[in-house]
Amino acid sequence: MTNKFLSTPLSTFFKLRRTLTSIPQGLSPRLKIQPSSPPFAPPYDIHNLCHGYSSLGSLRFCRKSLCSKPAEKFQTTCWNCHAVPQSTPFLFCQSCCCIQAVDHSIDYFEIFGREKKYDVDGIDLERKYKEWQKKLHPDLVHSKSQKEKDFAAEQSARVIDAYRTLSKPLSRGIYMLKLKGVEIDEEQTISDPELLAEIMEIREEVEEATNSEALNHIRSQMQEKLQNWSNVFADAFKRRDFEEAKNVIRRMTYYSRVIEEVMKKL
Repeated sequence: MTNKFLSTPLSTFFKLRRTLTSIPQGLSPRLKIQPSSPPFAPPYDIHNLCHGYSSLGSLRFCRKSLCSKPAEKFQTTCWNCHAVPQSTPFLFCQSCCCIQAVDHSIDYFEIFGREKKYDVDGIDLERKYKEWQKKLHPDLVHSKSQKEKDFAAEQSARVIDAYRTLSKPLSRGIYMLKLKGVEIDEEQTISDPELLAEIMEIREEVEEATNSEALNHIRSQMQEKLQNWSNVFADAFKRRDFEEAKNVIRRMTYYSRVIEEVMKKL
């Protein structure tokens, strides 16, 4: 496997497990989380890196902002025919069928016509996603102006981004916190040795798994944990306990990454 954590020799993992309980007070293991390209969308995925006990004290939890462009006041009529929008969000003009410029003040939930709630209907998201792509896909405007081609490429990419973000529990939770102004790109200390020990044990199991049956069993366990903690996140977010919500996101990050590594090995 390409992941540095899982490519670490087993002897290193065993050493880490033996030493976790003896970590000096004040030395908190940290985890570095970096974005990478998911299957077909721009957002991000999360990586865990580990280089032995000597580096545990410098591992950090961080992530880049989901929305790099600030919201701004946007046009209220079609750039081509100047028609007033017949519906929102205004990504596509129903009067002249021209694709509009991206309006970054429209959030991902608005794109799919959903309330800003953690629980979403995946089937409904997919249906709306396909509807948008039938109107916004760049291939549909190959004979039109360069201006509209550019708008199509930007709108289509943003709808893909929105779909991938909202369709996964972890990225959806991070995005919802972002909308509330709660950043998760600051350094966060992970001081729960039980959680670290659990993840190390799980990753040893992944490393030692020799068949698809064992790997699928691990994946099933991680999916169950992810679902359970998703429910905890939803409750914390509803109560506006954003500190607890951030702590839950850290746990979900671990489990999501293990699932990804299992899928790679399968």
